[in-house]
Formats: sequence, structure tokens, C-alpha cells
Amino acid sequence: MTIREANRNDLNEILQLYLHLHEKSVPEDTGHLRNAWESIVNDPNHHLIVCEADNKIVASCVCVIIPNLTRNVRPYAFVENVVTHADYRKKGYATACLEFANRIAKEKHCYKMMLLTGSKEESTLNFYRKAGYNSSDKTAFIQWIDM
Repeated sequence: MTIREANRNDLNEILQLYLHLHEKSVPEDTGHLRNAWESIVNDPNHHLIVCEADNKIVASCVCVIIPNLTRNVRPYAFVENVVTHADYRKKGYATACLEFANRIAKEKHCYKMMLLTGSKEESTLNFYRKAGYNSSDKTAFIQWIDM
């Protein structure tokens, strides 16, 4: 197993992995997709973390560092898009991605990490609890825009 940040060559594998998250299809390879990808890989605060096993990307998460004016001007981290390929679940790959994200957040002197999940599955919620997250400190609200 290798944990690392994604590079420019990983786009297609990541898009295939997202089919195990909530995507129904891989987006069309357009200029819009390529611009979004370039924005992600060039943003020093956007960390797309991948786990490789069997010479392919099998798990991933995103960790975005958000500059902040409170908490002694310390940033915070937001974790999103935690996913493991269905054939590779329960082997510690997503946990390793979250641990890598935690190390980044600590290196950037973040005062907290936040994670949202749409899952109501107790096993998924327990996975996040075991990874050190809790659901009692904050209440999350989401407003969907043009969905």
C-alpha cells in the first residue's frame, strides 16, 4: 500500500474510483473537467489523497485547508469524498488516507478537521468515529444549489 497526493496522471483512475462513491458515470472529458482538474492539482490548499494497492488507486479522500481569521488565525481542514473501491473495503485503505489528511492538517497548524457524510449506515458512522471524528460538537446544515 502506498499513500500519496494525486498527480496530474491520476485523473482517470480517480474518476473511475468515484463510481464507488456516488457518481453514476464518469464525466465527459471536456475543457471544464480539465480546468477543474488543473485547479485542484495546482492549489496548495487542496490535497487529493490516494491509496494505491495492486498497482491501482483503490481509496481516496480530499483534504482542503481553509485559511481562517479566528482561533488565533489558524486554518481548519475540511475532509470530503472519502471512498474505497468496493473490492478493497475493510482493509484499512481509507483509514490510511484519513491519517495522511490528519498529518497534512497538523503540518498546516489547523485547529480542527471537519468531515461530512451523507451515509446513515451505522458501520460508516462508526468508521468515522474510530478515525477520531465525532458528531456531537457541531451541527451540519447543507443547502444544495441547482441540483
